[in-house]
This record gives sequence, C-alpha cells and structure tokens, in this order.
Amino acid sequence: MHYEGKIYRPWMEAKSVLIQTTLGCSNNQCTFCTMFDDKRFKVRELEAIFKDIDEARLLHRKVESIFLIDGNVMAMRTDKLLKILDKIKVTFPELKHLALYSGFNDFRRKSMSELKELRSAGLTTAYSGLESGDPIVLERIKKGMTREHAIKGMEMAREANIQVLASFIFGLGGKERSVEHAKNTTSLLNIMRPDAIAPMALAIQPGSELERELHRGEFALPTPLQILEEEKYLLENMDDFPCYYWGDHGNNIASMRGVWPEVRQSFLQNINQHIAHNPMAKKNAIETYAW
Repeated sequence: MHYEGKIYRPWMEAKSVLIQTTLGCSNNQCTFCTMFDDKRFKVRELEAIFKDIDEARLLHRKVESIFLIDGNVMAMRTDKLLKILDKIKVTFPELKHLALYSGFNDFRRKSMSELKELRSAGLTTAYSGLESGDPIVLERIKKGMTREHAIKGMEMAREANIQVLASFIFGLGGKERSVEHAKNTTSLLNIMRPDAIAPMALAIQPGSELERELHRGEFALPTPLQILEEEKYLLENMDDFPCYYWGDHGNNIASMRGVWPEVRQSFLQNINQHIAHNPMAKKNAIETYAW
C-alpha cells in the first residue's frame, strides 16, 4: 500500500482499509484547516490506484469496509471514479461499506444520473463538511459554500440513496458569533436532515489562517461554556428526524454518541452536568492543540 503526505480518515472509519485515490483537497482554502497543506490537489493515476487495491487484497483475507482518501474524492470525474469502484467491487466481493469524502458542492456538480451510477457501483456513504450553517461564518472560513449549496447537495445525495454524514464545528463562530453559529447550524440541519452528524469542538491548528487571525486579534476564542451551550442549543432544537449522532470526537468536552432522537434527553442531562460541574466550563477560552 502506498500513501503520499499526511493521511486522514474519519474516526468512524478506524477499521476500514484506506485507498488513496486523490491527493489533497480541491478547495484547500478553509481557514481552520491544515489537513492537506502539504500537497496540491490531483487525482492519482488509475494504474497506481489499481495496484494498491490488488495489494490490499493480498494483505487482507476479508475486507468489509473501504474508505477512499484524500479530501473530496467526489470531485474527480465520474467515469474515472466508476472505474475505481468497479475494480473494488470485483476485488472485494464481500464488501459491505464503501465511503469517501465529498463536499456538498461536489454532489451539486454531478448529474443525478451520475450520482445514481456511483451508488449502483457500490458507493454507500459520503462524509461532508458542513462546518457551520451561519452565512457569515461560512464566508469568513472561506468554505466556498452557502446554505443553499448545502441544501441542494444533500437533496441530490438523498435522491441518489447515498448516505451522508455531515460534520460541523462547535466554536467556529468564535466568541462573537457563538449564538448565531449554533442557531443557524441547527436550523440548516433541520432542513437538510442528514443521515448522520459529527459535531466536534474547535481546535486551532498550528499554521492555519485561523491561527493567524487569532494572533492578529481578528478572531476571539470561544469559552468552553460557549461550546457546551452551542451543543445544548442543538440538542434542544434539532428536529426528531432519524440520524446517528457521532458526538464522541476527541476534541469534544462532552463525549457521547447514539441514535437520534432517542438520545436527546440523556444527552441533555450529560451536557447540563458538564455545564454545572466540569471545571473546564469555568475557563476563559478553549484550549487548542494540533489534530
């Protein structure tokens, strides 16, 4: 198996075989992110990808889950992605789960027939960074996406029967826009109704543009209490649509996961306990560290 540069995968994919199909991220401008600052976006050659798939077959007697990396793999041409999926399907007939990173804009840039072809070829799940539902925060972080883009992308993924996990970041609005960030993100989730969500608390990455904004005084770190209150607002106001809540990212103050909406009350009790009794909630700013 051959990998180039820093490698990332969602924590839910810890047991998946990783196949590198793209290098980097086609956007690669988000102010909070340094995941792919060591490479420029490109699609790997099919020959190299196929070689890795064959080597993975030799290494693993049984593979039920594969995750395609790097960044937004969905950005590649559909015909090339279909060839990769077909190769995987033939090589791993026992496969049950095939996932990748995809921006919500990447769904919009495909036709519905293309998305349905990808689903038929074995694609089951896409991990998509929502980050925020607040228009001002989305503009400030240079996401290159609007609320309307996210809604349309989710609609298209759902019609194609591709499951979507939407990730977003508590605290991304900073101290100034904490309330607006929480309210607008929750309202957007209620419109989109993704199959799963992965909320995580902000951690300022060394070398990121957001770190420079922090040092220049253009961004003020939220407090841990604001992080907890953002999640409390979400838990109180997210609608009762079926969804899996992956709230156990390592950054999170209150780690919890489960099937929504059944977990609402137990999660709220947990958050309220942290607000009332966690010493971290008394601190003036969140602690930051590298991923």
